[in-house]
Amino acid sequence: EETLLKFPTDFPIKIMGERRDDFAQTMVELVLRHAPDFRAETVEMRVYSRGNYLSVTCVVRATSKAQLDALYHEITAHPWVKMAL
Repeated sequence: EETLLKFPTDFPIKIMGERRDDFAQTMVELVLRHAPDFRAETVEMRVYSRGNYLSVTCVVRATSKAQLDALYHEITAHPWVKMAL
């Protein structure tokens, strides 16, 4: 499949969802399934909308479009996730 990205590349993924105590940890676990070299200590978090929503940004070392597609598919299928960019 065609893509404008050159692999490998550092690729930021912003995941937004319900603010829960284990939201960030759960999203990190999903990311690690697809990018085992991801460093969890680099996660950036931000609270939105009166504290009801949380965004988690993870920068992964992407090695292929297929890897990113699989990661986005799993993240967006999670019931706590409202959006992933």
